[in-house]
Amino acid sequence: MIEFRLPSLGADMDEAKLTEWQIAPGDTVEKGQVVAEVETTKSAIEVETWHDGTVAELKVEVGETIPVGTVMATFYEPGETPSTVKQPARGDAGAPSSTPPPAAPAEPVLVTARTSPSAGPTAPSVPHTTTVAAPTGPMASNRVRISPAARRRARELGLDPDRLRGTGPGGAITLDDVEQHAKTTAPDSRAREMRRTIAAAMSRSKREIPHYYLAETIPMETASRWLSERNAQHPVEERLLPAVLILKAVAVAARKCPSMNGFWTDDEFTMQADVHVGVAIALRGGGLIAPAIHDVPDKSLDTLQSDLVDLVARTRSGKLRSSEFTDSTITVTNLGDNGVEAVFGAIYPPQVALVGVGTMTQRPWIVDGEIKPIPVVTVSLSADHRASDGRQGAKFLSTIRELLLRPHEL
Repeated sequence: MIEFRLPSLGADMDEAKLTEWQIAPGDTVEKGQVVAEVETTKSAIEVETWHDGTVAELKVEVGETIPVGTVMATFYEPGETPSTVKQPARGDAGAPSSTPPPAAPAEPVLVTARTSPSAGPTAPSVPHTTTVAAPTGPMASNRVRISPAARRRARELGLDPDRLRGTGPGGAITLDDVEQHAKTTAPDSRAREMRRTIAAAMSRSKREIPHYYLAETIPMETASRWLSERNAQHPVEERLLPAVLILKAVAVAARKCPSMNGFWTDDEFTMQADVHVGVAIALRGGGLIAPAIHDVPDKSLDTLQSDLVDLVARTRSGKLRSSEFTDSTITVTNLGDNGVEAVFGAIYPPQVALVGVGTMTQRPWIVDGEIKPIPVVTVSLSADHRASDGRQGAKFLSTIRELLLRPHEL
């Protein structure tokens, strides 16, 4: 039988509140299926299972706050039945594992969404086989009655549904209830909790990681011209953003320069074959998070832009999946929209590199022996000196530059 435990979704995550079950005893589940939603100080997160099976028992009630590693549910493996499962030792069910799952990299960084920092790469915790009792019946639920729209809005405003008074049928909380409460109530401690979370993650990063920093100003005249010509042939909704070109260039460069793509854990650097880029997203209520876009080098620019737009929208509405919190192998933070020319961010452990992107500006540049104004962008690198050195970092930035000079190849 499989124990489904609360995974670690950030290096600074200790616990989470279960807000919704999407399964019930007797349901069949498949690997990758979302089975629950939990809420941390940073965000609401859809949690996936990594095994096929049948739900035996739900061990945690909606509304409970539980530590990382707690058994949330048990699943029968394919072919198992209640009669083939042994009774567990009394008192074991539901207890957190003695060895908690590996922590995901700490805090997140920039773009535009609804959660908070401390997201980053880490393999999701893996449920393991054990023996448990057969289910005794469905779990009682004390969940707050609240409409999906009201729940999303409460999250955006940092409000706890347990503290709201509902005026809907049977006392259900409506969207109007949330809006009225927000008008008459000062923001709760959620924003302060988020800042504390960011502080803990960033302090860990600067304390444990020997950062080094490099930057390169890249001419974007060729890329801008190619982008304009390409976009002129497409409707407005299909026009590419310069940020998508840069995101793709960073990912391809990370594949070519593997010392930038991986994790530092247990005093050792582990390169990753796949490149999953964490996109730093600034939250409306303050704070940052960096969920992942998977397999970026292998995606077309159109697909990548679609994925980016979707990721930002789901981040803002609290619809991220646990794999998007734990899979990032490198992070990009783009402060160009804020007019910043260069940004040198803190690395999200256990990642070993973070790329910063500034605003595109006009600069005098020598072109064919003449000085002319052209658009340029400064791309910076924060890298872990344990995993790479300055020469490797310089090669990485140079590779990004060369790729942006040939945008038609991305």
